[in-house]
Amino acid sequence: MSIKRIVPDITSELIDESRNFYTEFLGMEIGMDMGWILTFVSPGNPTAQITLLQAPTSTVPNPNVSIEVEDVDTVHAKAVELGVPIVYPLTNEPWGVRRFFVTDPNGVVVNVMSHVK
Repeated sequence: MSIKRIVPDITSELIDESRNFYTEFLGMEIGMDMGWILTFVSPGNPTAQITLLQAPTSTVPNPNVSIEVEDVDTVHAKAVELGVPIVYPLTNEPWGVRRFFVTDPNGVVVNVMSHVK
């Protein structure tokens, strides 16, 4: 399995205040802003990232960490084979990623994803 990057995902009810913290205090740049999700990127190291997600308004849980892999379908098949709990099905999202969520043995929700090419 080829892991391309790992990004912590922080659920926030204070998106504007958090935006200011990560941009003004830490000097990070906004790599993605969809209103309900923001990804901050280090200007000097583009794989150093943090994502903020609005508190969930549905039954779909917010992930705690995102792991970008080369081939999400292969990783999904392995999760099914090993009986890893899948809490969000393999989905093509309108913003250009294919992903699914699993939980680790500690209950941490992991977003496993690839960018759609």
